[in-house]
Amino acid sequence: MAKVIAITNQKGGVGKTTTSINLAASLVKTQRRVLLIDIDPQGNATMGSGVSKDKVETSIYDVLIGTGTLEQATLKVAGEYDLIASNAQLSGAEIELIDLDRREKRLRRAIDDVRNDYDYILIDCPPSLNLLTVNALVAAEAVMIPMQCEYYALEGLTALLNTIKKVRAKLNPQLQIAGLLRTMFDPRNNLANEVSAQLRSHFGDKLYRTIIPRNIRLAEAPSFGKPVISYDLHSKGAEAYLALAGEILRREQQPTVTS
Repeated sequence: MAKVIAITNQKGGVGKTTTSINLAASLVKTQRRVLLIDIDPQGNATMGSGVSKDKVETSIYDVLIGTGTLEQATLKVAGEYDLIASNAQLSGAEIELIDLDRREKRLRRAIDDVRNDYDYILIDCPPSLNLLTVNALVAAEAVMIPMQCEYYALEGLTALLNTIKKVRAKLNPQLQIAGLLRTMFDPRNNLANEVSAQLRSHFGDKLYRTIIPRNIRLAEAPSFGKPVISYDLHSKGAEAYLALAGEILRREQQPTVTS
């Protein structure tokens, strides 16, 4: 049965989509069956997986509104994971969801139909705490929070942690924080090192040991519609996400078999 992880941070530009795509591909590299759901109207995970938003016939919008199923929307992409794509229609989904029954649980009910088909289901969330993000948090059992080690990082984190607390109390008591992931890290930056130390002191084991560095190849890969391990397997970015996949599996005491 799949472990469902929502990858979220209401602050944009922190490596959320980069993490979603590259963690999905890295878990596939360890022989896990992975589904990536793009629930962000910007559709960056869709495009970064090599899929044109304009050519998507059945998207996560259809799944949420009830005009399609996850099975109908599933695409196999270059990273060898399955993808539920986003498209332009998703921008208006929140307004339409307001009038639907059990609006916060639409995604969870859809995932229940395919939960046994995967080892991991990753959800790339919008950079906001809206109804789409709430759907992801209700559907998930764990939350991964990518964040840059910068001045405003901790301030933005407070609002997200409060939202997670409310969702846990009212809608999903099983929801836990899987971990915080330091992204775009430059060890030459004194402030980055200071914030990293603060995170380590405050969150302890909830902070992943793996750190995602700033890396040119990692930044280039989305423009080619590929995860970085398909674009340049030997880059620092690829090594970091493979290490993250290994750390996640070790935390869950699953054996890692790299293909």
